[in-house]
Amino acid sequence: MLALLSFGCAPAEPWTVPSGSVAPGVLARATFSNPSHVVVTDHELLWETVADVVDDYFPEFQYEEPVRQIGKIFTEGRLETFPRGSPTMLEPWRRDGVGRYERLENTLQSMRRFAIVRVIPAQGGFLVEVAVYKELEDVRQPARATAGAATLRYDESLERVVDPVTDQPIHRGWIPKGRDPLLEQTILGHLHERLGMPAGRSVTAAPVVGY
Repeated sequence: MLALLSFGCAPAEPWTVPSGSVAPGVLARATFSNPSHVVVTDHELLWETVADVVDDYFPEFQYEEPVRQIGKIFTEGRLETFPRGSPTMLEPWRRDGVGRYERLENTLQSMRRFAIVRVIPAQGGFLVEVAVYKELEDVRQPARATAGAATLRYDESLERVVDPVTDQPIHRGWIPKGRDPLLEQTILGHLHERLGMPAGRSVTAAPVVGY
């Protein structure tokens, strides 16, 4: 009841509009450019702040290459997190779920997210690019399905297994569903708040590579 009352005082957001669509009230909070230009002279302090902010949303890092200074040249920093199961509507304390649609989708589907953050040296500071990717679990059959596990599937091409001991059917397990711009904006806003900086201007940088 308290949750319903709190929703009544807030601006209504469509439950059926995904975050990738431009809809009134859904992307209104997206005021930070991505990548964002931050004016920081201490590259070690910037990297520690970026890692600490990302840790609040994705606590397990898979790859971390901080910004380094070699002579007068700064190298690019890169941070990749392990995929984490997305929060449902029954987990309001988690910060890696932004927007009603995303929470509802996570509740009805098995979703997970991971982040790739780049810190790129630029004139007068650094460019911080945050990319959060969503993935949908690709299960072989619905949970608690009445059909037997040995039933042949007809919705995909046939796979020939020559040696049943060493050769196994190819199954990725997760389907890419694009990016989560609302969560990206939330992380960028948190980073700007920690650095004491307002929203930056749009700056073009190299796209994210590797996924």
